[in-house]
Amino acid sequence: MNVIYPLAVPKGRRLCCEVCDAPAERVCAACTVTYYCGVVHQRADWCSIHEKICQLLIPLRTSMPFYNSEEERQHGLQQLQRRQKHLIEFCYTVAQKYLFEGKHEDAVPAALHSLRFRMNVHGLDSVELVPAYLLLAEASLGLGRIIQAEEYLLQAQWTVLKSTDCSNATHSLLHRNLGLLYMAKNNYEEARYHLANDIYFASCAFGTEDIKTSGGYFHLANIFHDLKKLDLADTLYTKVSEIWYKYLNDHYQVLSQARIQQIDLLGKRFETDTGLDEAQEAEAIQSLTSILNIRESTSDKAPQKTIFVLKTLVMLYYLMMNSAKAQEYAMRALSLAKEQQLDVQEQSTIQELLSLISAEDHPIT
Repeated sequence: MNVIYPLAVPKGRRLCCEVCDAPAERVCAACTVTYYCGVVHQRADWCSIHEKICQLLIPLRTSMPFYNSEEERQHGLQQLQRRQKHLIEFCYTVAQKYLFEGKHEDAVPAALHSLRFRMNVHGLDSVELVPAYLLLAEASLGLGRIIQAEEYLLQAQWTVLKSTDCSNATHSLLHRNLGLLYMAKNNYEEARYHLANDIYFASCAFGTEDIKTSGGYFHLANIFHDLKKLDLADTLYTKVSEIWYKYLNDHYQVLSQARIQQIDLLGKRFETDTGLDEAQEAEAIQSLTSILNIRESTSDKAPQKTIFVLKTLVMLYYLMMNSAKAQEYAMRALSLAKEQQLDVQEQSTIQELLSLISAEDHPIT
């Protein structure tokens, strides 16, 4: 039974909805430690994140067992903290993935979970809360809730200002989201200012050619594209493509070499690894497909640039073990290379990619 009976609740205890903090009327029957104001928010939370973490919440939200010694109690507290930290990162990654996929409504409950766990572990004023505030701000922007997004960003800004130990990576995220806010308001001057700061802080944290810096270049390129400053946009889109190509090509070369050397002696299908988490894979797909759409609209002017993005997507999907998608993009690249009568070496490179993908679909048994 999901409905909460008031008489069954201990006197003085206030049960709140997991999603909106309103008085709760329902409880999850599976974990019995998560409450909701109604069916709508229960279903939203389940579809977003709760199904994935339902049973993990039980030890976090029930009383700690009695321990026979202080050593056992400390061990129990450490385990509890490890579980909370794991859930912080897991919920954060899930919410990020939803955002890159354009599923802003689904991202909200996962981001709220990440925020609550951060508060439990780090306290209410910690700079560790900022990434979760930024997720909620980005989700609000995607849903067209500008005022709510501003509130989350103001909270994030205030937390950063109060902190004496805020990393370059956190500053980068804050400026990126402020840039997105001003883009949504069509205030491109402010947006450019914040995205330039995003690139600066990301470069300090990770380097100018890192995939974590590429997001700033990508959003700045979108601004120039909207302003019809196509040469600037083109330069930045090229940079984003090159960053992802280099990263994926490094992984692709290692994997290809391993297969050539027949490391897997049993002939089993290789387990591939992009080196990315699910959110980063979703970001790569979003950025590269957006650039591809722009490139294809002007492919008659610079077909090599379109082929370059297609080859990058081929490697991404190949490393993600999505052979169907990899083959689709490889065929499109080869077709365009032949149509534009590009040099034989370019066509040969694409053909090699296609052959490797085809071999992957029919592994030795």
